[in-house]
Amino acid sequence: MSERLQPGDVAPAFTLPDADGHQVSLSDHKGRKVIVYFYPAALTPGCTKQACDFTDNLDLLAGAGYDVIGISPDTPEKLGKFREKESLKVTLLADPDKKTLDAYGAFGEKKNYGKTYLGVIRSTIVVDEDGKVAHAFYNVRATGHVAKIIKDLGI
Repeated sequence: MSERLQPGDVAPAFTLPDADGHQVSLSDHKGRKVIVYFYPAALTPGCTKQACDFTDNLDLLAGAGYDVIGISPDTPEKLGKFREKESLKVTLLADPDKKTLDAYGAFGEKKNYGKTYLGVIRSTIVVDEDGKVAHAFYNVRATGHVAKIIKDLGI
């Protein structure tokens, strides 16, 4: 379990497959601001709500200079089904070995109904044009989170 990122930290580099199996790297977005969000599982109610909220606000975010990338431990195949079923437009990346999730502090101990277990910590990291962390939000709620990010970023 790694440390949580703080504003000013260098965002960990990653290269992961998207829903079509193409490799996507954080460095592909150099010179742009990137919202990287981590979610537990495609095709689940909360994660669907969050992905649809990002898709619904993608034009607004892109207009303000932000790219959006969603990362989960799902396979590219499952991400493809998720994208098709929900008509998602955000870039979805697969991290089945959880190395990127761990590097961003988005995988670790969670508590649910009194039980402690390891899992994905719903998190959003905003990376600036220079590859540094501008904002780090951990343990976020799926519902209303995108609206909060838009407000926090002053968009």
